Amino acid sequence: MKKTTAPAIAGTLVMGIACSPAQADPAPATAATESTNSTTGTLQEITVTAQRLELLGFASTASEGVVDDQELQLAPQYRPGQLLETVPGLIVTLHSGEGKANQYLMRGYNLDHGTDLETYVDGMPINQPTHAHGQGYTDLNFMIPELTDQLGYTKGPYYANVGDFGAVGSVRVDYRDTIDDQVSATAGTLDFQRLFAAGTQALGDGHLLAAVELQHYDGPFVAADDARKDNVLLRYSDGDEKNGYSISAMMYHQLWTNTTDIPIRAITEDLVPDRFGTLDPSDGGRAWRSSLSFNLRETLGEGRLTGSGFFIDNQLHLWNDFTHYLVDPVHGDQEDQFEHRDAFGGQAGYTLPLPLGSIDNTVSAGVLVRNDRLYVGRLPSEDRVPLPPANDPPSFSNEDQVYLFAGAAWVQTVTKWTSKLRTVLGLREDYQHGTDIDYLAALHEESGPGYTGYTNGGTAQQALPQPKGSLIYTPTGNLEFYVSAGRGFHSADLRGVNQDTSVDLGLPHTPLLARQEGQEVGVRAAPMPNLTFTFAYYNLWQQSETIIDPDVGEDTAGPASRRYGYEINVTYQINRWLEIYGSYSGDHTHFTHPFDDGTGHVGEYITDAPLATGALALYVTNLGPWSGGLNYRYLGNYPLSSGPCVNSAAAQDFGPGYTCANAPTAPGQVDGKGFGEWNLDVHYALSGGWSASLGIYNLFNTHAAAAEFWYVDRLPGEPAVGVADVHEHPLEPLMARFTISKKL
Repeated sequence: MKKTTAPAIAGTLVMGIACSPAQADPAPATAATESTNSTTGTLQEITVTAQRLELLGFASTASEGVVDDQELQLAPQYRPGQLLETVPGLIVTLHSGEGKANQYLMRGYNLDHGTDLETYVDGMPINQPTHAHGQGYTDLNFMIPELTDQLGYTKGPYYANVGDFGAVGSVRVDYRDTIDDQVSATAGTLDFQRLFAAGTQALGDGHLLAAVELQHYDGPFVAADDARKDNVLLRYSDGDEKNGYSISAMMYHQLWTNTTDIPIRAITEDLVPDRFGTLDPSDGGRAWRSSLSFNLRETLGEGRLTGSGFFIDNQLHLWNDFTHYLVDPVHGDQEDQFEHRDAFGGQAGYTLPLPLGSIDNTVSAGVLVRNDRLYVGRLPSEDRVPLPPANDPPSFSNEDQVYLFAGAAWVQTVTKWTSKLRTVLGLREDYQHGTDIDYLAALHEESGPGYTGYTNGGTAQQALPQPKGSLIYTPTGNLEFYVSAGRGFHSADLRGVNQDTSVDLGLPHTPLLARQEGQEVGVRAAPMPNLTFTFAYYNLWQQSETIIDPDVGEDTAGPASRRYGYEINVTYQINRWLEIYGSYSGDHTHFTHPFDDGTGHVGEYITDAPLATGALALYVTNLGPWSGGLNYRYLGNYPLSSGPCVNSAAAQDFGPGYTCANAPTAPGQVDGKGFGEWNLDVHYALSGGWSASLGIYNLFNTHAAAAEFWYVDRLPGEPAVGVADVHEHPLEPLMARFTISKKL
């Protein structure tokens, strides 16, 4: 008899409820976004996912949407970045300490720490180019979930107002202007504690919002994370959604210990007690972020003006030992990745109705500027104490002063040719310029046997025009078809761009702005007022795939790649108090040419690119004092090596005389396993403004890897060339958190 597991039983019950007949009561609806100012449904008052239901007649593709406040607050999440999992097909995980930026995966992409996922919070760009650890590094640990008000997302290079890092996907999180006065305290397993307090005070013609968050978390690891976070926000706002402004000041600080991914053989050989062990308990990090930002909304003439400005100070130190004794057999391979970045800039957009005779036509235009000044590098260390760079190969160390400028202008027209046919046509032009001063140029330019000198220093610049367009056909009020095509890009780390002028990387010349070109066909349908369905089939080509180099914990520019796949999303309000939302994405990914991944393996597989992602969520509201959310997050399997072992690659990667028969690597293809995880949040409203909530995460205690990698490292007593192995970071086990709150 086949054994039925607890997760399978839960999944069957969920689907059974979803398939039961139900009829929702009508209620008035409101606007979802600036471009979604009316509705095709009648469920706003009671529908958590209402804004997913309202995009017929306004969206330009099947791959964009809006997540409203109530859904964000009910979504079970045990770290701030997981709020982004309300975006269909997006998985947010972690392969190191809690203070580090999350790992993002979507549409067959391992987006690493944010590459190819343009992210804005309260009008501020979060992606950090030419970063110490990963291009486009997106650290959302400063985000306070209670303050999030709305999340908008897009996928694909079809939107004129989406720029660097946004061709695969973009996310924009809005903060609220007011919040009820409240305090809350949370205690949980694995030594989790959190205090939160917030409130709003009338001041002049507007409101002053203040919020404070204090948090500590150890996690399940042998070397406790001991993550200590302080978060403060002050925000003054005046006006409403059409005419108003806000000014926000934020400060975030965190210290933590890393337990990064470890080789499987360290567990099997009892070098660590279990999957929660560490090979270097001194790994860790510290982060600081402060910002001042401004947002404006104004009716100007017949049109609408929006604008924002920001100044951000980011500081980061990451101490990681990825390869252990492969580079330095005496002191080990711990490195200090560091940076101190100041970024400032802003953007403005104007939307104006300009009818073409009797044809409805709206024109939008915008500009963007950004300046980054950063001191960034990577130096050897032991127990977080610096070591002389000269002790290691020149390529192990970097120390640079970098100046980056980014500017863009875009225009877009939305034309309603008939009652059933409309087009969205856009053109965007981006220009970037960067200068790098290589403080270790003398070391890098050294040459020796088998080594060619290089430098990070130099200047690079590039402009890139990006045409974009969508054709939308609406045969009925509850059915819409889309055809879209466009060009986008992601920028490359300036240090790698400059290196490529003097070093043969075995790849095409690294562009500063790597083109991405995509096409998509999709459909959005609402067969009933309480049900919506979207389907999209996409294709995306990249001029340069961003490669995660786990040997050094950095990103590098790689060869061209292509992806295609599909995505299905369903939102269904079962009855007044129960809703279900589900998504599934199937993806095919490959390089356009065979690639040597550095472990003796050659092939066209893109490592850590998931074959599928998905989510299932139930939301309960208005059930007396009860509310809550249950979700299932799914990450499919993924290749870890680019292909099977090849003799020529084994000799190239391990040295002369090595073949697949004697090299310390696996002979065949190496693959990683994904996971499925259930999470639950339950809320109960008590009298007198009190409320209680219970979160249970990894509900069925799934044993799986949150992230896996395949690379070469060296443990004590192993050959000097090292050993290729699977490295993994585990999912946290079953954990619970209890919160008591009081509205004042």
